Amino acid sequence: MAKKRTLDSFFQLSSPKRARVESNSTAKLTSDAETQSDVFRSDHSTYPYPIPQFPSYIANALSEVPATDGQEINDQPNLDLLYFQPYIPKIIEKDLFEFLRKELFFYRVQYKIKRGPTETQINTPRYTTVFGVDESSRFSLDGTLVDAQTSKLIPSDRYRTCKPRPIPHCLDELRRITEVFTSSTYNFCLVNYYATGSDSISYHSDDERFLGPQPSIASFSLGAKRDFLMKHKPVAPSVNDPQSTSPNAKSLKLSLASGDMILMRGPTQANWLHSIPKRKGGESERGRINITFRKALVKGGTENYYQYNVGNGQVWKWNDAKGEMKHWMPDGKSKLQQEA
Repeated sequence: MAKKRTLDSFFQLSSPKRARVESNSTAKLTSDAETQSDVFRSDHSTYPYPIPQFPSYIANALSEVPATDGQEINDQPNLDLLYFQPYIPKIIEKDLFEFLRKELFFYRVQYKIKRGPTETQINTPRYTTVFGVDESSRFSLDGTLVDAQTSKLIPSDRYRTCKPRPIPHCLDELRRITEVFTSSTYNFCLVNYYATGSDSISYHSDDERFLGPQPSIASFSLGAKRDFLMKHKPVAPSVNDPQSTSPNAKSLKLSLASGDMILMRGPTQANWLHSIPKRKGGESERGRINITFRKALVKGGTENYYQYNVGNGQVWKWNDAKGEMKHWMPDGKSKLQQEA
């Protein structure tokens, strides 16, 4: 199992109201004064604000994962999936979704790509955030970045384009549990929030060199059910076959429900593309969170993930009163509230 990347020294005592498990089997958050108790929060100089750990009833229920056995899907060329329906116990999947949506900070990243003389502005069609650092570095007990081999402070120019941050306790707890049941290790956690059916991600594969030749990626779904599409990549032309063709592989459509987890491993990323397409109306309007755990081997992976999942944009945070994401300000007020 990989070393714990979020360490107890990042946690600070505070006194928010703590969740209470009701006497029936459905756990609910309460705001009764009698539930006041000190809880730990993950904090770091790179965080806009501290992130609380899971309420005890969520943490306890996670000890019962996976909720079902995984189903192997490997009946197509170069495809190796393990599909859990669900992985997260039903008793907590709704509260887990609401907790992460409320407590995590997100970004709406914008960036430019250049193809020849043409430069295009890209507005990421979903909210994103990321935590972790590649194998060349690790976080010390006081939260500073040190070299993974020497334990000395890393050179100031190792990460020129980003400031890596540790995985908060709540997500790190899920990471460590996931490592046990996937026989893999992870040092990165990416979180996407699809606010409506208009939020999406186009066909792509996580086949970057910094992930290694056959990466294992564990992908969790929480909230609204959304279609997950997969199709085989075209086969590159060869001398004997100058035409680019697709192998005898069928496209795949999985309706990922709240609590499901799909493990993509082996040759999958090198040979298959996946996407979350746009959808109109229905359940997709209620919001979906996707959590992926993966392992970056070199610093290029760290810089890539922070560039495309944090960027230079403003922080967004869920606003319960408005029922949507709002710009977050250091004093806790949204941009809209400050301008009112």
